[in-house]
Amino acid sequence: MLRSLYTRLQRLSARDDAVWWMSAISFAESSFFPLPPDVMLVPMCLAKPKRLWFYTNICALASLLGGLLGYALGFYLFESVGRMIIDFYNAQESFHHFQEMFAEFGPWFLILKGVTPIPYKLLTITAGFAHLDLTVFILCSIVARFSRFYMIAILLHFYGPQVQHIIEKRLMLVATVLLVVVVGGLLSFKFV
Repeated sequence: MLRSLYTRLQRLSARDDAVWWMSAISFAESSFFPLPPDVMLVPMCLAKPKRLWFYTNICALASLLGGLLGYALGFYLFESVGRMIIDFYNAQESFHHFQEMFAEFGPWFLILKGVTPIPYKLLTITAGFAHLDLTVFILCSIVARFSRFYMIAILLHFYGPQVQHIIEKRLMLVATVLLVVVVGGLLSFKFV
């Protein structure tokens, strides 16, 4: 089922209205949709390299806005909608683990996990449920989501079509490298 959806999304990336579809996918993925917008972002950037940064910014912004919906689902509608999404993805264990991590590490957990390929919807719903301060949630989401999509854009900018294979096959490794860079950057500000 996911492979079929993946193929359909890649076909959408070739359409004239692809940026709208990518925005919708990016928005929805942050709160309930199963596939990440990378499925469309990568082929769109490869097809039109001059629009790479435009597409990346739109994707990150849509993800941020979708994250606000996920946060609202966790904050206001967890029992009616949020729990249904968690159950649909059979992610009850991850949800409980994320609650513990939010209690222990707070916003740092959101930043660190927000750049990885784990489903961002689980983070946004959990952050809302945990009543993480909305301003803190927004700031952390900006750092996490723009970092995540900029990592892809930078790779596409320098390595072009070869990177699509790397991203699809080694996404966790790529995300880990970005995570090290982001954490290193944040720690450098702390010690300056």
